[in-house]
Amino acid sequence: MITTVVGRTFLQAYNQKYQCNKTPKQFFEEVYFDLFYNHPKYMQWVTNSPFVQMKAGQKPETLDLNERREKLLNLYEKVETLEPDASFALGFPASETKEYASTSGLVSDLEIPVTDEDIYLSWIGSGLGIGVAGGFSILFNDSEITLQTFEGWKVYRKYLADETLAKLRGNQINTWNGQWLAYSLDPDRFNEEFDFTELSNAGVFAVDSTLAEVNTVKWSELFFSLSQLYPDKEITGYVYGFGQTNKTIGFIPFFLKSGKKLIDVYKKLFGNTNTDKRKFEALFGMHIKRACELGSIGLQALRPDGITKYMQDEKNLSFKKEDEILNYYAYKTWLITMLTKNKEEVTDYTSKLAQLILKYRNGAKGTERTNLINKELFAAKSKRSFIDALVTIVKELDGGDRETVKQLRDDVHLMTNEEFGYFSTLLKFDYAYQEKNS
Repeated sequence: MITTVVGRTFLQAYNQKYQCNKTPKQFFEEVYFDLFYNHPKYMQWVTNSPFVQMKAGQKPETLDLNERREKLLNLYEKVETLEPDASFALGFPASETKEYASTSGLVSDLEIPVTDEDIYLSWIGSGLGIGVAGGFSILFNDSEITLQTFEGWKVYRKYLADETLAKLRGNQINTWNGQWLAYSLDPDRFNEEFDFTELSNAGVFAVDSTLAEVNTVKWSELFFSLSQLYPDKEITGYVYGFGQTNKTIGFIPFFLKSGKKLIDVYKKLFGNTNTDKRKFEALFGMHIKRACELGSIGLQALRPDGITKYMQDEKNLSFKKEDEILNYYAYKTWLITMLTKNKEEVTDYTSKLAQLILKYRNGAKGTERTNLINKELFAAKSKRSFIDALVTIVKELDGGDRETVKQLRDDVHLMTNEEFGYFSTLLKFDYAYQEKNS
C-alpha cells in the first residue's frame, strides 16, 4: 500500500538524518504516538481505529495517560492478532467481517504479504498526506518532502498544546501538512521567527471568536512552493481522499518546473510589482480533480480558473474592481507562458499591438471602429474571422502601423488553433489594460 511505501521512505530518511536506527514500531511509539495521540487533542482522527473507540464515558480530551496507553496497547494487539483492515492499517481495505460504515481506497486485488512493520509504516505514511482544497490529499514518495512535512508535525503539536490557543481545532494533520509545506518551502514567505499570529496573517489559520482551524491550501500554492524545492523536477504524487467515503484518483506526474517557469515569466513581465504573492498564486489552478483528469499536472492544469469565461465569449476585463489588476497579472503570465513554453525568449508583443489598436480606434469619431474591434476582432472564434477583421483595419492604416498589422496577420495565420486562442485572449486583455490607462 502506498501509505506503507511512503512511511518506509520517510523512516529511512529520518534515521539517516538523526543518526538513529528506529524500527517502524519504535518510531510509532516514541515519536508518532507521542505527537499524534498522547495528548488531550489528537492530531489525526482515524475512523474505527483503537484511538477513537471510546469506552462508556470516555472522551479523547479527558483521557488520562494510562487510558491513552491502553488504546496504544489495543492497537498493538490488533496488529499482532488480526488480519489487517482500514481500522488499524491505514490505506488498507475496510473489513469485510465488521460492519463499519466505511469504504476502501488505495487498494489492490493482488495478494500482497503484509508484516507488522508495514502496518506501523502505514500510519506514518498516512500522517504525511498533504491535504489540498477539493477534498483530496497527495502523497509524495520523496525523502525531502516527507522530512519537511515531519518538521511541521512538531509545530502543529506545539500550537495544539498551547493553553492560550484552546479554541484551535485538532485532527487536521493532513490539512496542516499542506499549509506547512506551502509556507515553509517558499523562501519569499518563510520567516524562521514565525509565530501563530504571523501564520494567521498569512492565511494558514482561520480564527474567529469561537474557533481557530487550519485553512485548506489550494494545490496551486503547494505546487509553487514545491517548485522552489525542485525547480527542474518531475515528481509523481498519489492523489486520494480518506473519509467516510474514500476516493482514489491514482498516480499523477507533477511537472514542478512549470511553477518556476510561471514565476520567471511574471518577473520578466512585471518586475518587482508589489503583488500579494499568496493571492496571486491562489488564482492559478483548476479543481484538483479536473487537473488530474489531464493525466499530469503542469502548465495546462495551472490555468487560472477565472480566465475561462473570457476565452469563451466577448467578455473582457473592465478593471472596475481592485482585484482585476491582480487577475490581469495572473492571466497574462499564464497566457504568455503557454505561448512561449518551448521558447527561451519572453516578449510582451501583445502590449504594443494593443496600443496600436487603441490608437486606431481613437483615430475616428463614432462607434464603427469600436464595434469592429469588440464585435469582430476580439469576438473572433477562428483565425479566419480574426484575419478578416484585420484586413478591414489595415485598409485604414499607413506607414509602420500598416506593416505591423500585416505582420500580425501573417503571424496569426501560422499559429495553431490552440495558440490563437491564447493569443487573442491575451491581446484582448492588453487592449482593456491600455484603454484603462489611456
